[in-house]
Amino acid sequence: MKNLITLLLLTAAQTVFAQTPLEFYLRKATAQSPLLFENQNLNQANQLEAERLKAFYTQPQVALMGAYVLSPVIATENNQTRFLLNPDVPANYVGYDLAYSNGGQYQAMVNVNQPLFNGKRYQISAEQLNVSTQINDNNTRLNAHDLEKLVTDQYLLCLQDNQQILYARAMLVLLEEQRELLLKLVEGNIYKQSDLTLLKIETRNFEVQLNSSQSVYRRDLLDLNILCGINDTSLAILLDPELSLRTTSANSNFLEKYRLDSLDLVTRQKISELQYRPQVNLFANAGLNAVYAPTLPRRFGVTGGITFNYTLYDGNQRNLTRGKTQFLKNSVSNYKQSFLTRNSVRKTSILREMQSFEERITLVEGQTEEYDLLLKSSKKEMVSGQISVLNLITILKNKAALERDLELLRLQKQSLINAFNYWNW
Repeated sequence: MKNLITLLLLTAAQTVFAQTPLEFYLRKATAQSPLLFENQNLNQANQLEAERLKAFYTQPQVALMGAYVLSPVIATENNQTRFLLNPDVPANYVGYDLAYSNGGQYQAMVNVNQPLFNGKRYQISAEQLNVSTQINDNNTRLNAHDLEKLVTDQYLLCLQDNQQILYARAMLVLLEEQRELLLKLVEGNIYKQSDLTLLKIETRNFEVQLNSSQSVYRRDLLDLNILCGINDTSLAILLDPELSLRTTSANSNFLEKYRLDSLDLVTRQKISELQYRPQVNLFANAGLNAVYAPTLPRRFGVTGGITFNYTLYDGNQRNLTRGKTQFLKNSVSNYKQSFLTRNSVRKTSILREMQSFEERITLVEGQTEEYDLLLKSSKKEMVSGQISVLNLITILKNKAALERDLELLRLQKQSLINAFNYWNW
């Protein structure tokens, strides 16, 4: 009786813990996912990169440039040898040729470089960044979708663990009820003491199974918390979810990845084509530019001009790059077609497996009803000693196992619904 009271207290203790629905874990997983947060940061980084490219292609670049270069020589004049830092064209000297070094250099200038006609370059670069942002957004949706499936699968696994706990507890309750009845029948010499011992052994076996099932449940529940980024090690009771099949959509969200991959290849090719456009820049500088120290005050000036650059020939790299891009686009198209074929077969297979589970559930429900009738008659036979304790224990175990299997089948069907919904997205 003491064991039964303890068991009932353990069962009642479940109500103390919060009963947590699947939606709670899905919200937490989405909010705590570093991968989803990273994709958001990448989009913010793309916005800043777009502003940087706009400045690079359209805004002038202003820079300060300074240099102080000395080219000293050892000069000999009038039988005198001197070390000169800034020589004034000596006739006989040792050092760099003054035609090359000018004896030194003094520079302090402001340089301005203004690119021209770069609107198209910026437009294409911004287009490529826009595609990159769309890819990040799509990755965010895909990652969130993956996370939803993972969390749901882990949640259902915890519920399956809990069914093992409920099965062990149910058996302990049934065995305790039979122990009290058997104890009276042993006192009436209808059953032997060994029958009572056998019942006690079975009770101990299920106590061990209960402890093991609880450990497995705690482990998988902690894994669920880790997956969702929940800093909590306490026990939680999970509610049974009611998943339903999603209606078939005309266009799968998975296909967006292939569209964006193709678009990304197109924009990258456009970026590659930019090097074959003419490049025109205005430049100007102002400041000091001298080679002889005594004349520094008179060597301030300005320079301006225009530069032009256009690629005439580069070994046919342009056509080679275009061919490479086309091959890569073909690969994306092949991957897309392969996914459509495999996904159609996969969804059909899941639906057929679900039908099989529904048939098995119906059969197990029928077996459960039969065992209810068998157990009812067996209890009557036990009072008169017409059934062995071993047979009664077997009937009890089979009935409880069927009820457990029935719930496990329903949870496994929920897992199949989750898998179908994942691919039918």
